[in-house]
Amino acid sequence: MNELMEFFIEPFQYPFMQRAIIAAVIIGIACAILSCYMVLKGWSLMGDAISHAVLPGVVLAYVTAIPLTIGAFLSGLFCSFATGYLKEHSRIKEDTVMGIVFSGMFAVGLVIFASVDTDQHLMHILFGNILGITPDVLIQISAICLITITIMLVKQKDFMLYCFDPNQARIVGLPVALLHYGLLSILALTIVASMQAVGIILVVAMLISPGITAYLLTRSFSRMITLAILFSVISSVIGTFISFHIDGATGPSIVLTQAVFFIIALLCNQIKLAKIKRQTKFEVYRGQLVDDD
Repeated sequence: MNELMEFFIEPFQYPFMQRAIIAAVIIGIACAILSCYMVLKGWSLMGDAISHAVLPGVVLAYVTAIPLTIGAFLSGLFCSFATGYLKEHSRIKEDTVMGIVFSGMFAVGLVIFASVDTDQHLMHILFGNILGITPDVLIQISAICLITITIMLVKQKDFMLYCFDPNQARIVGLPVALLHYGLLSILALTIVASMQAVGIILVVAMLISPGITAYLLTRSFSRMITLAILFSVISSVIGTFISFHIDGATGPSIVLTQAVFFIIALLCNQIKLAKIKRQTKFEVYRGQLVDDD
């Protein structure tokens, strides 16, 4: 019993672990809420696109001595607007446009990074460094996540209708274009906050896993958000604890924990579907017996 208590208490004895757990929980909540809308809208690739597209912004921000978050956010916005413009003014499908834009911007970022003298570690940019978060960075992350969470909750019904049926949203008088680019801006903000914890490679997993896991277990959107937050927070805490005790990378540990939750949810969903299938077959068979009588 004492060993179990020590397992949970020990990480809190270190300030860097305290900051890491707080950051993981806050980022987990923001990503979980946004992931539900991304799953509903079918924007999984958009999250991947923007997360990769922030790399040139990060490098250019370092070169020009401006905050990295500003460079990352502007780069993410450019990717979002460029994708929307190319989709509207060409015959290319949206997924193809996103693939071209994010791979191109990611390549530009790598070229710039290789050509400048910087003390930034590429692995920290790609995979994050949540254990190295300073108090100032934690405040910055908290502020960004608080803004995104507040906007998503206040405009929950508008965003939900837009993601579910944009045409219906337009008919009832909602500003569809504003909702579209507003959601993209929130996505870019969330990626900027998450980037410092899990990096630009793994952030897409945190933006997809909670929503798709909750989607497998419920048909109610409000319940989906609640479950996504629950899964995301628990996996963030468990992943951080595991990384501390095995002396491993924290970001990948969090993502792997979310993957385990997804597999469990998938198995539960398959069992439920199999049960419904058997019940349906039984009802059909019983109906046939009644007809024969």
